[in-house]
Amino acid sequence: MIRLRAVFSKKDRAKYISHLDLNRCMLRTFRRSGLPIWYTEGFHSHPYFSFALALSLGYESECEILDFNLNEEVPFDEVRDRLNAVMPDGMEIISVAEQVRKITAITNAEYSFSLVTDKPESLINDIKSLINQEQILIEKKTKKGVKTVDIKPDMKIVSCEVSEKSVDMVMRLPAGTQTNYNPSLFFEALKNVSDMPFETAEIRRTGIFCENNEIFS
Repeated sequence: MIRLRAVFSKKDRAKYISHLDLNRCMLRTFRRSGLPIWYTEGFHSHPYFSFALALSLGYESECEILDFNLNEEVPFDEVRDRLNAVMPDGMEIISVAEQVRKITAITNAEYSFSLVTDKPESLINDIKSLINQEQILIEKKTKKGVKTVDIKPDMKIVSCEVSEKSVDMVMRLPAGTQTNYNPSLFFEALKNVSDMPFETAEIRRTGIFCENNEIFS
């Protein structure tokens, strides 16, 4: 059994494919590719594959992680090309390699996004005020219900720039098996402190990282 890991992008119309539908898409993709994918054992045998992190509906990504197993060795480039030939529109396999790290090595993810507003200078002042608070408390839904979390200690602003009609930001947030935040928590916190209306646009996951800030692969 050959354990492989693919990095793929999910953009344009594909950003509206939910995580549940993404599983169905990949099931069809593997079957159409003709690759010798490894099937689970048991009464209901099915192709084995898994995703590292669920991506929120409407978000784009340049770095989604897909793990799967093959029964036979196939050159990495051939695996990539055979999958890309049958991938849904808006999704593309970027690279294929052997699995090295475990998924549990993931600690954070990076996102870029734009906050579109008529008065970006006023909005960035509200952003600065929010970031300077001792705590940024927000309610987060979990499997055990809703709880209040402080996102400030785990939130890192990589960049924050004003353009003519938006504030453009890059932010790093915790991700993985223990804690998983996405920018929607920041958007909600900003709306709680700002009277300046804004719309979110071009939300994209741009990187997945390990504890030492090394790119996960």
